[in-house]
Amino acid sequence: MQKFADEALIEVSSGNGGNGCVAFRREKYVPMGGPSGGDGGRGGDVVFEVRRNLRTLAHLRYKQHFKAENGRDGEGSQRYGRNGEDVIVPVPPGTVLKDADSGTVIRDFGMDEGRFVFLKGGNGGWGNIHFKSSVNQAPRKALPGKPGENRRLKVELQVMADVGFVGFPNAGKSSLLERFTNARPKIAPYPFTTKIPNLGVLTLGERDIILADIPGLIEGASGGAGLGIRFLKHISRTAGLAFLIDLSEDNYREAFSVLFKELEAFSPDLVAKPRIIVGTKLDLEETGSRLAELREQYPREEVLGISVFSGEGIPELAAAIGRLVNTAEAGEKEEG
Repeated sequence: MQKFADEALIEVSSGNGGNGCVAFRREKYVPMGGPSGGDGGRGGDVVFEVRRNLRTLAHLRYKQHFKAENGRDGEGSQRYGRNGEDVIVPVPPGTVLKDADSGTVIRDFGMDEGRFVFLKGGNGGWGNIHFKSSVNQAPRKALPGKPGENRRLKVELQVMADVGFVGFPNAGKSSLLERFTNARPKIAPYPFTTKIPNLGVLTLGERDIILADIPGLIEGASGGAGLGIRFLKHISRTAGLAFLIDLSEDNYREAFSVLFKELEAFSPDLVAKPRIIVGTKLDLEETGSRLAELREQYPREEVLGISVFSGEGIPELAAAIGRLVNTAEAGEKEEG
């Protein structure tokens, strides 16, 4: 999993159409047979296919050029050339295709499944059987196949999750993900343990909620500082956000406002999402009073306290996450 890849540059090419054939019917007792040249086959397409078993774009790091098969040339006796085979480019859910030069978004797959034909193969050329007329019984004309297309693409992956965990390094995001789900992120008592996004599934009744833990942010992340800025795009699709505040740190009062400003600088859409504030490490001294202060400081926000190790507040947080997702879905329906 440490080879997580969320960007790749690839080149894709559709197949050329096969050439039409110039041929004439030559059989015993038919000395003046007419034209019999067949058409060329059609070139193969470039097809992107969403596959749920893929989680990263690592496979595109090793194979960067995808070329569909060319169509075969037509032959005599009215034999048409075979069509070229399509080339399939597998991608995970959440993939975004962009033009490598302009950055224009070509396709945002989201949670879509199925196939997307991106480049059509070239049409095959006509054989000389198409050019016979009353004034030209023996045409020696055929058309070449049409060339395929070639494009350079930037492929980006945006992790698909319902709720994203946001916080400073070592705020307890990975520990909470492990507590809620079967995910096994790397956990250690030093900053920047998480270097890649981790996903887990929280099951509430019959509902599965996907949680995303991204690398910790630091002040100045929106300007490129630290690790988190690279992965902020992975919470752009989430329904809601959980801001994790380490109550054992002295900056617990300013943490939420700093995180909020960094997300707002990166994308105003992020801070418009439904959110909750979660004070962590309630098992340590003085954190209970600090949680009360945090609630007084943000009376309009839903502020919860938890301890991953003792389990305090975990059921309440699970219920709050369920409400968060329901609120986001209700808002989407109203907008729709």
